[in-house]
Amino acid sequence: MTPPSSTPPAPADPAADPAARRKRTAGAVGMISAATMLSRVLGLVREQLFAALLGASAFADAFNVAFRIPNLLRDLFAEGALAQAFVPTFKASLKRDGKAAAFALANRVAGTLLVVIGLIVIAGVLTAPGIVSVMAGDFAEIPGKLGLTVTLTRIMMPFLAIVSMSAVAMGMLNAQDRFAAPALAPACFNVMSILVGLGLHLSGASGPSVAIGWAIGAVLGGLAQIGIQLPGLLRAGFRPFLRPDLLLRDPGVRRVALLMAPAVGGLAAVQLNIFINTMFASSEDGAVSWLNYAFRFLQLPIGVFGVAIATVSTTRYADAAADGDRPAMAEHLREGLRLVLFLTVPATAGLLLLGEPIIRLIFERGQFTASDTQSTTAALELFVVGLCAYAAVKVVAPAFYAVNRARIPVLASISAVAGNLIMNITLHPLYGYRILALGTATAAILNFTILYMMFQRHIGATGHTALLRYLARVGLAAAIMSAAVWATWTGLDTWLGTAGFVVRLVGALAPVAVGGLVYALACRVLRVEELSLLLARLRRRRRGQAEAQAPSQESEQAQEPAPTPSQDADEDLDRPD
Repeated sequence: MTPPSSTPPAPADPAADPAARRKRTAGAVGMISAATMLSRVLGLVREQLFAALLGASAFADAFNVAFRIPNLLRDLFAEGALAQAFVPTFKASLKRDGKAAAFALANRVAGTLLVVIGLIVIAGVLTAPGIVSVMAGDFAEIPGKLGLTVTLTRIMMPFLAIVSMSAVAMGMLNAQDRFAAPALAPACFNVMSILVGLGLHLSGASGPSVAIGWAIGAVLGGLAQIGIQLPGLLRAGFRPFLRPDLLLRDPGVRRVALLMAPAVGGLAAVQLNIFINTMFASSEDGAVSWLNYAFRFLQLPIGVFGVAIATVSTTRYADAAADGDRPAMAEHLREGLRLVLFLTVPATAGLLLLGEPIIRLIFERGQFTASDTQSTTAALELFVVGLCAYAAVKVVAPAFYAVNRARIPVLASISAVAGNLIMNITLHPLYGYRILALGTATAAILNFTILYMMFQRHIGATGHTALLRYLARVGLAAAIMSAAVWATWTGLDTWLGTAGFVVRLVGALAPVAVGGLVYALACRVLRVEELSLLLARLRRRRRGQAEAQAPSQESEQAQEPAPTPSQDADEDLDRPD
């Protein structure tokens, strides 16, 4: 008779447990949000320097348009379409064929991309005068403005090739649940830009010299983005040996190209929208800069919340799609949308109420005047209408690329851009640059609406009623917060006024602190679960730090060997990769 086995039953897969998935997602989002918050804060410091040196002058407009050209192409070919196509393909190869095969695929994709992007960079440098004339032809009315924009464009075109390689590295690390280095890469870009800006300030540079210096700083910042990610890739076993596959013989490269093609189409619609907005804005002196400052300011909550959630969701979608688990994909979307609502609904209310005092605090000095503050605030108040939708689009769109339905985001983007274009053509002559901000927000709302409806039809049901109930609770908490913020701000404004840096600091940050506390209390009363997940994450981090600092007498006595690194994704999140 065979004795019963003493082997304990295998533990349940934590990834299959919805509660465990939510904790892992919240943990990853928390880590990425912290790194992205650092990057965004540094980005605001960078923008402060830029605003103080150039304000909303012709030189600032020239730089913003010139930087927009490689940025448009970056979003089109690198960080946008490539990220959405490469991560699922690399992840599938990693699971199916192993790390060596996945790294070989990455080398072929990177080599092919570098050749293609290199040719685009050369073409951009040669045709810069024509591109700038089409994009901002009205700059010719101000002597030297158009020529400076062309020069800056040529300086910054190599940034496109650099950031494309950075996007491949980012995708490889994210696909292996190594989120730290990719999340910190933008911070490195900002640090380099800040150092260049400080150098320009200390040297007493002004006018076109400042703009040219910032252009050089952008290229150096791109190199810093790659630099911080290379150590993590090398430790993971990757060795760069780029092998272009221009004929797409490799199935993996071919799949990335096939996924990128419709993604480029969809993003092309978005970039066309930005291109057209720039054409309209260039007809008003200073409007390009006002819109840029406002949208950069809006990028703080989008980057901290939307990008962080989307980064984790992209990997989770790829995992679930590789396993053919559509219910898991729907659960990931529910988790992502709940986090988006929890974070962006109060951010929307806060920016509507406090946009002007915060912009005054951050930007109003040097060449940035009180009139620039009012014009930037007017744009921000309309941009913020679409804040929740901006972030939500980043969460839902990657799901379609994971299941090879890339045409859906393309059609959604084209529809949104068409609506925005109609608004711009119809209303810009009446309302000026502000309608460009409202049109962008409206396009984001339309884009998300289409994507969400198509997700229900082609991937899985997310439970509208439950999400609406959740939105009602978060909205009520945000309304209570808004009342407290408004009372605090108006009281301080009446008591202190707005003169002086310390007064502006108190007038802007005190209402933020009060609002954050009131929102947390309201969420606690209304039993918003995401608050508990966030607090639990913070407690675990604090407990871990305390244990690390405490004297380990038992370890010294036992002389136990160091534990081997865990393969759990949550622990991988804390690696300084």
